[in-house]
Amino acid sequence: MTYLYLIVAILFEVVATTALKQTEGFTRLMPSLVTLIGYAVAFFFLSLTLRTMSVGIVYALWSGAGIVFITAIGWLWFQQALDAPALFGVGLIIAGVLVINLFSKSVMH
Repeated sequence: MTYLYLIVAILFEVVATTALKQTEGFTRLMPSLVTLIGYAVAFFFLSLTLRTMSVGIVYALWSGAGIVFITAIGWLWFQQALDAPALFGVGLIIAGVLVINLFSKSVMH
């Protein structure tokens, strides 16, 4: 269940961050509500993962996956250009998440 909680936390964080772009400084009601509720749900499920995983590993996985997904959404949905260094950096983040998940013994405690 821990990984399911983490996936839910990541998905809600991505939805909230995507909506944050649409809030226009929290001047638009619906995107603002989606942002606030999305972050609240994300942090709730993130807190559930901390019952069995260390805070550093959880945060690395949560933020790394969130960065990758938000970057992809920015590129695909908002037409934000990515240059070679940006793509390389995102590749490093993906590699880091994979290394943690595949090789680290400190994922679960």
